[in-house]
Amino acid sequence: MAAPGGSYFTDAAGTVIKKTGVSGITMLDLLGCTINEKILALVGMLLSFGLTFIGLKGGTRILPQDAGRDFAHDGKLSAGKPRGAGFVFILAFALTAFLFLPFSFELLIDLLLTVAAMLAGFFDDRALKPWGELKKGLLDLVLSAAAALTVWRFNPSAVDVPLIGMTVTIHPVLYVLLATALIWLSINVTNCADGVDGLSGTLAIITLLSICQAGAVMAMDETVHQLILIMVFAILAYLWYNATPSRLLMGDAGSRALGLFIGIAILKTGSPFLYIPLALVLIIDGGAGLVKVTIIRLFKVNIMKNIRTPIHDHVRKNFGWSNTHTVFRFAIIQIILSFLVLWLLKL
Repeated sequence: MAAPGGSYFTDAAGTVIKKTGVSGITMLDLLGCTINEKILALVGMLLSFGLTFIGLKGGTRILPQDAGRDFAHDGKLSAGKPRGAGFVFILAFALTAFLFLPFSFELLIDLLLTVAAMLAGFFDDRALKPWGELKKGLLDLVLSAAAALTVWRFNPSAVDVPLIGMTVTIHPVLYVLLATALIWLSINVTNCADGVDGLSGTLAIITLLSICQAGAVMAMDETVHQLILIMVFAILAYLWYNATPSRLLMGDAGSRALGLFIGIAILKTGSPFLYIPLALVLIIDGGAGLVKVTIIRLFKVNIMKNIRTPIHDHVRKNFGWSNTHTVFRFAIIQIILSFLVLWLLKL
C-alpha cells in the first residue's frame, strides 16, 4: 500500500518497507520537453542562481531601505541599504523548483508556504512601523503548523533516532505539535541570526548541504535533494551581493522563509533530532536572544545580562571580532560539527 504522497510503501501492518523516488512529471514535460530529470534539476539550480543574480543586480529599486538598528552592534551601518532581498531569491527558487522538479502536491504546498513566509516577512520589511512580536509570532505559528501538517500528511510519522539505530512511531497529533515547534524555532533563530553581512546565508547553506548529505545516508527522496540544492544556488547568488561590505540585506523576507524551509528539509530526512547538531550555530546565535527574553519575562531576572544577543553581536563587541572573523569562524564551527555528525552517521 502506498503511503500518502507516493514516497513510501507499507505492509499490511502499516510498517514502512520500501522508500522510492517520487514519480511525477515536471511542468516542462507538459510543454513537450522530455529531458532527463537530473539534467532538468541541474538546469533549475543554475537558473535559480541566474534569476537571483540578475534580479538583485537590477531589481533593488522595488526593495525598501533599511533604517538601521539602534541596539545592534554597528547596526546603523546598514541604514539606507536595500532590504527584503529574500523577495527576489525566494521567488527565483520557487519558480525554478516548480518548473524543473517532478510535480507533486507536497512540493506545491511546500513552495507556497515558503513564498507565504517570504511575503509575510517582506510586508514587515516594507512597513513604516515594524510589526509587533505577537503578530509575527502568530503568523510564524500558523505557517509552521501548516508545514508540519503537510510533512505528516505525505510522509510517515516514524522518527529515526540517529546513531543508535532506533525508529520511534509517534502519534500523529504529537508529531504535528513537535514538528510545528521545530519549524517555528527554525524560523525565529534563522531570523535572529541575520545581523552580519553574509552570516545567515552562509550558515543556512552549510546547514542545508549538511541536511542534504544526511538525507543521502537516511535515504531521503532524490527530489528533496534537488529542491535543497536549488535553494542553495539562490542563496549563493544573494551572497554575491551580501558579502562584506554588503550592498543589500535579505530582511525578514529572506530569513523567515529560509527558517521555514530548513525546518521542512530536516523533517524530510525522517530524523528531526539532526536539526540540533546540523544547525547548532544558528540555534545558539539566534536562540540566545529568545532564551534571554523568555527568562526575563517569565522569571523577572536577567541571568544573561553580561551576554549580548544575538551572539554575533557579543563576539563583535566584546571580543573585537570583525564581520569577516564572525562569518568565517561561525562557519568553521558549523562545518566541523556537521562533518562529525555526518561521519558518525556513516559508521
